[in-house]
Amino acid sequence: MGGLFHNLRHPRRCYVVCAIPRSGSNLLTDGLHATRRAGRPKQFFLAGFEAGYAAKHALDPAHDYAAYVRGIVNAKTTSNEVFGFKLMSWYLDDFLRRLREARAFSDTGTSDLDLLRNAFPRLQFVHVFRRNKLRQALSKARAVQTDLWKVKDGRTARGEPRFDPELIERCLKESAEQEKIWQNFFQRIGIEPFRVEYEKLCANYEGTIRAVLDFLKISLPPRTRIGPPVTIKQSDEISGAWEERFLKERSSAPAQI
Repeated sequence: MGGLFHNLRHPRRCYVVCAIPRSGSNLLTDGLHATRRAGRPKQFFLAGFEAGYAAKHALDPAHDYAAYVRGIVNAKTTSNEVFGFKLMSWYLDDFLRRLREARAFSDTGTSDLDLLRNAFPRLQFVHVFRRNKLRQALSKARAVQTDLWKVKDGRTARGEPRFDPELIERCLKESAEQEKIWQNFFQRIGIEPFRVEYEKLCANYEGTIRAVLDFLKISLPPRTRIGPPVTIKQSDEISGAWEERFLKERSSAPAQI
């Protein structure tokens, strides 16, 4: 491991945003990124995105995953030596497996927590979640239909959303299973992450971003303001109509899920 870390630009702190789809992770990570003091937290280690990052930074994750991790840390650490990234629970196990197989961050018997902190020094965990599970499922169902996962100016849907109770039910089930992965993981590694509730993030955007920065011990210059989010909430009259119809048609669904 000495050779790897000899050339590593050591961040003073690393953090990972632990999320599932439609939990508000883009809203959170965009806000952290915009401070220019909290790294550039993206899904650098999602296999489908790696080719783009690898090409941009002349890396080859297929043949040298340790060098890819090191290169991403070097490239995406902000000037105050903070590195952040985002993980979804559905590829957590695959990510841990590839870190182990790189053989640069672990020896026989290395725990998952030590493995991660060998790769990302002093790693801290931020868990963003959504309390209203039905609205989360509605949002996911709509994103699946429209292929519009992040609503920003200039982005348009590729399909028309339509009410589909079976799809909504499936999204509810998938979200519960994916949140359970994070719960089991935190319990297994013995840590309590900093929790960010999506509903509170929406209600008090600046205050929540500052609370995360405080947890990470990241200071902003005096009188720094945190601007409004660039990510636009998907929820609208369609979402409201779907919610009302789903609850009415599915009598077994609780009034507040």
